[in-house]
Amino acid sequence: MTRELGPVIASLMVAGRVGAAIATELGTMRATDQIDALSLLATNPCKYLVAPRLIPGTVMVPFLVLVSDIIGVFGGFLVSTHTLGFGAADYSGLTADFLRREDVLSGITKATAFGFVVTLMGCYQGYHARGSAAGVGAATTAAVVSASILILLIDAALTGILF
Repeated sequence: MTRELGPVIASLMVAGRVGAAIATELGTMRATDQIDALSLLATNPCKYLVAPRLIPGTVMVPFLVLVSDIIGVFGGFLVSTHTLGFGAADYSGLTADFLRREDVLSGITKATAFGFVVTLMGCYQGYHARGSAAGVGAATTAAVVSASILILLIDAALTGILF
C-alpha cells in the first residue's frame, strides 16, 4: 500500500482532476490570446503561469499520498477485523511488524516525482494547445493520458532503482 498502490492510485486521480484542470485553464488562455498578451507585456509566461502550478503540484501530491496510505491501512483494518474476523490487536501488530520506513519513504519519493510529472504535463499540453475549443479539449485529454502513462513508467523505473 505505501510503496506502490497508494502513490500510483492517488497520482492517477490527481492527473485526472488537476492535470486536466491545468491543461484546460492554460489551453483556454492560449485560445483567447492571453498568453500572447503576457508576452507583449514583457512578462515571461512560463514564469508567471507554469511555476505557480508546478511547485505546489510537486509539493502537495506527497501529502495526498500520505492521506491515501492512512486511509488504505485503515480500510485494511476494517476489512480484516469485520469481514475476515482478525482481532484488532493482531492486525495492528502485524501491520507494525511489516510496515517499514523505507516503504513509506519510497512512496513519498515516487509521489514527488508523480506530482511534478502531472503538473508538468498539464502545463505543457495546455500551454501548447491549439487555439479553439477543440484544441483545448484535445490538450486536456493529452495531458491526462500522457501523465497517466508517465506515472506508470516512472513507477516501474523508480521501483527498479529503489529496490
